[in-house]
Formats: sequence, structure tokens, C-alpha cells
Amino acid sequence: MRRIAVAAVTLLALPTAALAEGMPQLDFKNPLTTSQVVWLVFIFSVLYVLLSRWGLPKVADVLEARAVSIAQDLDAAHQAKAASDVAVAASNEATRVAHAEAQAEISASVARAKAAAAAQAAELNARLEAQLAAAEERIGAARASALGALRQVATETADVVITRLTGRVPGRGLVDQAVGAALAARGQG
Repeated sequence: MRRIAVAAVTLLALPTAALAEGMPQLDFKNPLTTSQVVWLVFIFSVLYVLLSRWGLPKVADVLEARAVSIAQDLDAAHQAKAASDVAVAASNEATRVAHAEAQAEISASVARAKAAAAAQAAELNARLEAQLAAAEERIGAARASALGALRQVATETADVVITRLTGRVPGRGLVDQAVGAALAARGQG
């Protein structure tokens, strides 16, 4: 330490003109510069040996372990992604099949409902046709009965009117003929 202190004092005591001649750090005539270079080589050699034998192998081990861990994590992620892709594809397929089955069931239900409605409509139409035919028969019978009664009412009315107007009872055949001709002219007889 004493030598370093003496060298530092000597270096500071040098006139500035001496320093201006060249770089004093590279002046190997100076014992201070030579000892600094020796210590520099010694310290760097020790650091090199320590780092190359002890420090850097530990760093390399850590980096290698980290690379292995990252590779394993990436492999696990790729496997998980592949599994999820398979699951998504299966889910999509199941959804598609379920949609197709639901659509088929809906179509079948609609077809059954249409068939039931058509059968019910046909049954109702047949019943209505039968009721309509029966009603037409009743109407025809009522019409025939009314027309028959109309002829009788008309004949009786004509007898009463002629008897009151003329005071004589007309001949039944004559009045019946006249009422028949009048009804025939109207299309009812």
C-alpha cells in the first residue's frame, strides 16, 4: 500500500509538461504502470478461472434447465391445444348432429300435425257434406211440402174469394186448373 501511495504522490508531482509528451498510462518505464498491468493480468486471470470453472457452468445449467422447462411447457401447451381442438371439433359435430336430429324431429312433427289436420279436415268435410245433403233433402221435402200446401192454400183461397165475390161455389176442378196454370207460369207448379 505504501508503494501505491508513493507512486500516486510521484504521479501527481510530475509536471504537466511531462504528461503532455505521451500517455502516462502506457509508460512502461514507470514501475507503477508495470505493477498495475501485472495486477490487472492477475485479477483478470483469477476472474477468468473462477468464472469459467465455477460461475459460468452454473449459469449454463440454469439456462439449460430453463430451456428444458420452456420446451416442456411448450410441448404441454401444444398437446393441450391439440386436445382442445379435438374437443371443439367433437362439440361442433355433436351440435351439428343435434341440430340435424332436432330439425328432422320438427319436420316429422310438422308432417304428423299436417296429416292429422288433413284427416280431421277430411272428416269434418265429410260430416259437413253429409249434413249438407241431409239439409238439402229436408229443404227439398219442405219445399215440396210447401209447394203442395201452396197449391192447396191457393185453391182454398180462390174458392173462398170466388164464393164471397159471386155468391156461388165454383167448380173444384176449374179452380184447381186455374191455380195449377198460375203456378206453372211462375215456375212453381
